[in-house]
Amino acid sequence: MKKKILWIILFVLPMVSFAQTKEELIAQVKANPKSIESLKTIQRVGGYYPDYKELGALFKGLDKSVRKSKDGKAFAYYLKRLEESSVGKKAPAITQLTPEGEPFSLSDLRGKYVLIDFWAAWCPDCRKENPNLVKTYAEFKDKNFEILGVSFDRKMEDWVKAIETDKLTWKHISDLQSWQNAAGTLYGVRSIPQNILVDPEGIIVARNLHGEDLNKKLRELLK
Repeated sequence: MKKKILWIILFVLPMVSFAQTKEELIAQVKANPKSIESLKTIQRVGGYYPDYKELGALFKGLDKSVRKSKDGKAFAYYLKRLEESSVGKKAPAITQLTPEGEPFSLSDLRGKYVLIDFWAAWCPDCRKENPNLVKTYAEFKDKNFEILGVSFDRKMEDWVKAIETDKLTWKHISDLQSWQNAAGTLYGVRSIPQNILVDPEGIIVARNLHGEDLNKKLRELLK
């Protein structure tokens, strides 16, 4: 994706990290296998498009004391969630509440292509991306395509206002737990905006397609 992405990651990212290349970050991890800080560095290696195989290989190279630490176990869980929500895998089940307080599930949209869109009212780049999603939805909503918005908001009023302001007319759900959103954890989401494209059989076919890249993929699938 060519446009600037705002990274909002659970780990605190020192500003100096943005100047480092991926190769330098990998070298830093390998040079410090006994440092708990290497877990944060591995996260930065993955960036916005984390590859669980690449990150897993770096994680396995860390000292056992790091891997078995509390943070190490949490990172291992994150890697497992990334693996289980990768392209080709069956999309993990999601059920949360709509703004009206009704439970709604990903499985309720079975039989359609579904874009699971992770976002939040407080996320500037999510809001910048929303007009593109509105255009995408207008083009494909009558062609067996739906969007399921999963909000990382904590305040109901902010969430509902953003839906109305940005004219997001698709289905929306949340547990209002911000970064602890259960669906986000299940899909290994540590930065937003982020999305998962699921086919009518519930299989993940793409991850993190935005703008024209998403439209191109949908035209290919829905022709």
